[in-house]
Amino acid sequence: MNVAVIGQAVGLFAVTNVDDIVVLALFFAQGAGHRNTTRNILAGQYLGFAGILVVAVAAAFGATFLPDEVVPYLGLLPLGLGIKAAVQAWRNRDDDDDEASSTDRPPGMLAVAAVTFANGGDNIGVYVPVLATAGAGGTSIYVVVFLLLVAVWVAAGRFFATRPVIAKALSRWGHILLPVVLIGLGLLILIGGGAFGW
Repeated sequence: MNVAVIGQAVGLFAVTNVDDIVVLALFFAQGAGHRNTTRNILAGQYLGFAGILVVAVAAAFGATFLPDEVVPYLGLLPLGLGIKAAVQAWRNRDDDDDEASSTDRPPGMLAVAAVTFANGGDNIGVYVPVLATAGAGGTSIYVVVFLLLVAVWVAAGRFFATRPVIAKALSRWGHILLPVVLIGLGLLILIGGGAFGW
């Protein structure tokens, strides 16, 4: 195995996915105390990232599933999920903490996958030229390393969400932070991709 390519893959993944740790921690905070939270988040993260890799690898080898002008509109996914979470938080605003936590739902696998995929629109733009020049052998190394690091990222998100100080802050403010982060992420993807012609 080419150690240099592995190192490059690790660095590329870390740089392009650093913001995912915050989102993952918020998802873990949302699902605290619910069964299958870790399973849903892990499966959703893998599903969403697999979608990113399929598009990036296909584009690197000449096929395009998503026209460039469509990519910015992926921001509508986290934007919609953020608005939905904000409405739910607003409806539960008068509930005490115990009642509010009992009505919260753990994050669903498809919701996590949608946010992961939408947040990866910019990743695709970075991955395509790298994979196009890596050749088949290099691309397979990148894909394997990326898929291994998805599990590391989920573990890091869970780790941060379960640290006492962070967990306390997330349990108190997570229902507000999650919609804010998702809406902000959606708007960044839309605006950054020029969806509004800016």
